[in-house]
Amino acid sequence: MSENTPAEAAHEQSHHGYISEKERYLMRLKRVEGQIRGIQRMIDEDKYCIDILTQVSAAQSALRNVALGLLDDHMRHCVRNAAIEGGEVADQKFKEVSDAVARFAR
Repeated sequence: MSENTPAEAAHEQSHHGYISEKERYLMRLKRVEGQIRGIQRMIDEDKYCIDILTQVSAAQSALRNVALGLLDDHMRHCVRNAAIEGGEVADQKFKEVSDAVARFAR
């Protein structure tokens, strides 16, 4: 029985980087979903504009935190494994993460 090279080991562990935190992400997203429904109710009930905007800001912040966590998981798992593999796979992952960061910078 031979040992795998780092690239082979990385390829065998091809699940997504967030998998160990999946339940936590789902709970956080359900919380954001609840916040959005709350904002819809506030508008339906003609609540004060600033109160609605405060809740919109809180939902945006919560969603941004989910995204940043996913980005971190992606870099620690997918990008790290691609860097081990090298070549075109690594170039593709680095471009993906660079593009994702650029979307957040807008």
